[in-house]
Amino acid sequence: MSTVERARELQGELAELRRALHREPELGLHLPRTQEKVLAALDGLPLEISTGRSLSSVTAVLRGTGAPGGAVLLRGDMDALPVQETTGLDYASRIDGRMHACGHDLHTAGLVGAARLLCDRREQLSGDVVFMFQPGEEGFNGAGMMIDEGVLDAAGKKPDAAYAIHVTSSQIPCGAVYARPGAMMSACDELRVTVRGRGGHGSSPHRAKDPVPAVCEMVTALQTHVTRTFDVFDPVVVTVGRLSAGSKSNIIPESAAFDATVRSYSAQNRELLRTGLPALVEGIARAHGLEAEVEYEVLFPVTVNSPDETGFALDTARELLGAEAVLPAPNPINGSEDFSLVLEKVPGAMLFLGAVLADRDPRTAPTNHAPSAAFDDAVLSRQAALLADLATRRLAATAG
Repeated sequence: MSTVERARELQGELAELRRALHREPELGLHLPRTQEKVLAALDGLPLEISTGRSLSSVTAVLRGTGAPGGAVLLRGDMDALPVQETTGLDYASRIDGRMHACGHDLHTAGLVGAARLLCDRREQLSGDVVFMFQPGEEGFNGAGMMIDEGVLDAAGKKPDAAYAIHVTSSQIPCGAVYARPGAMMSACDELRVTVRGRGGHGSSPHRAKDPVPAVCEMVTALQTHVTRTFDVFDPVVVTVGRLSAGSKSNIIPESAAFDATVRSYSAQNRELLRTGLPALVEGIARAHGLEAEVEYEVLFPVTVNSPDETGFALDTARELLGAEAVLPAPNPINGSEDFSLVLEKVPGAMLFLGAVLADRDPRTAPTNHAPSAAFDDAVLSRQAALLADLATRRLAATAG
């Protein structure tokens, strides 16, 4: 029986697990109910299982009984988002303000499926497989914490390769695999600024020090800085997502603040942003006679796919799913991933898998993170089969 055929036999169980996870989404690093479901799904399999000390992670190691060889790491993230679900699905989130709007419930269930498939063929594995069930991908550095707690040493040797699959609710046709070598996703940092002045009456701005015009100037200047400092062929994105000031129209506030997300695709530009953006806003504040408190937090690096591992992964997908299922990725994706921290230490690839509902057009369907984002769990068997074959074939290549 082929990997795909065996995976299809598991489809019902995987969909049931995925929907159970979807009903009870959890946020951040501490996912006790999610961890409980994963441990139950892995119960009885010939795995060496450990859980995280400072987060609700699950690490499972499968020891292949074929010829001794290397190790491969497969990752699935588990956390949800603080989003109020509006899909109307019969398995929609039961917890207000929380939703699996990024498809991590599919990632978790798909990785369980890969574990089931690989345990069935344990005697064919020329090495070990590490299953990395990760909390805290959505901005909590879960991958970094799991690395600190030893996930890359779980098999007793560093993995030779690492793979992850991310589903999408739009853009990519359902069932299609999408990836590219090199930069696959952007680096992500954050700029947080508070401008302090002197409050007063709105009718007499000359008697106060108004921080609002300075903040407005900063927001505009950030965009000008991007277009006049950086090469358009090495893109940079700076987006102000939060801006706050004041309490009433006729009151000049003591302070105004904003937060911005900063995305880049090269180490050079990332460093220019880290030094240039704080200098820019501080200079504007001084010009207005104000003080600026600036925080610049370096978060996650560029997700860089190894050319060799990406080529191997896409070749595997073609052989397993058919050539028509693999789409070229001409450009990186502007989202960011803490799986980038794994790929800094282990060659590997982040792949994308379309999971658009059958009645939606990929071009117009709600995107990941939207309250109405929905994913077709029919792709679970594909995800599980592809992860399993990546591990099997990569271990065989290492042993050979």
